[in-house]
Amino acid sequence: MLMPPFELHHPTSTEEAVEIAASLMENGEAFDWVAGGTDVLPNYKWRINPKPHVISLAKIQEAHVLNANEIGCMVPLADLTSENNVHPLLVEAAAKVASSLIRMSATVGGNLCLDTRCFWYNQSEDWRRSIDWCHKADCGTGADCRVIPNQNTLCVATYQGDLAPNFMVLNASILLIGPEGERTLPIADFYELDGMKKNVLLPGEFLLKVFLPEDAAMRRGCYQKLRVRDSWDFPEAGIAASWLPGNPASLMVASTALESIPRLHTKEVEDHLEAGEFDPIALAKKVQKSVKPVNNTALPPRYRRSMVKTLTKRALLGILE
Repeated sequence: MLMPPFELHHPTSTEEAVEIAASLMENGEAFDWVAGGTDVLPNYKWRINPKPHVISLAKIQEAHVLNANEIGCMVPLADLTSENNVHPLLVEAAAKVASSLIRMSATVGGNLCLDTRCFWYNQSEDWRRSIDWCHKADCGTGADCRVIPNQNTLCVATYQGDLAPNFMVLNASILLIGPEGERTLPIADFYELDGMKKNVLLPGEFLLKVFLPEDAAMRRGCYQKLRVRDSWDFPEAGIAASWLPGNPASLMVASTALESIPRLHTKEVEDHLEAGEFDPIALAKKVQKSVKPVNNTALPPRYRRSMVKTLTKRALLGILE
């Protein structure tokens, strides 16, 4: 399919990137940020929300940093390896993303900022027009949500990124940069429960890098992913877990591909530990009860929800080995 026309900008510093973004906003011009482009550019070919301007982060040196405690947004998933001193949990998660060829282009920042997905949205423009659009892509028609009709206030498109829950259970934080300056926040606070808004990025802001705390290296983690095929596919459900070995109070569990955001299950873990000893099966049931997938991905919601218990149990047993 042909790519729609757009102007590509190549800033060489964060300051220049912010200046370009501010200038475009001042002139009322819409734009997208692009890192590896493995999500944005295919969507453009499908005419899914294309913009007249695209700002590439590829030439910003800070965006390529990679060490045990900092990972830039432009780091390819293929570079998340033990040889590069990357945490084993992130190595495991990155290896389960798509195919080896895609991992050479797909980036950490792109995976964290992945657009939410839905059967009714991720289709060709002609197909979407034939059903009179949907709430996320209504083209000004005020179309209703096709997944949960008659609510038309919240988009329930599903977030299907792999890295976010794994960064969450490692207590990672992120650096955002925009016209209003810099800010750092826990990655668990980055996502917003709305398939259209997706995250807390302000106009002109972009995610520059991820920070890992010093004790992340001591955490043992495991990531379990449900997908239709062993390679290529987005997760239909994913569970990440980590802890400081021997310290149940440090236990963290997060999920992905079950709603519009990846979610850190702090309450479920705390309630379980307060009730008694650490029991992987009992905790897996609590996590399962807390999720409510909807019918907008390849596998039916009932099956995905039933598999959450299995994935959580496997992840928890994995960190105990």
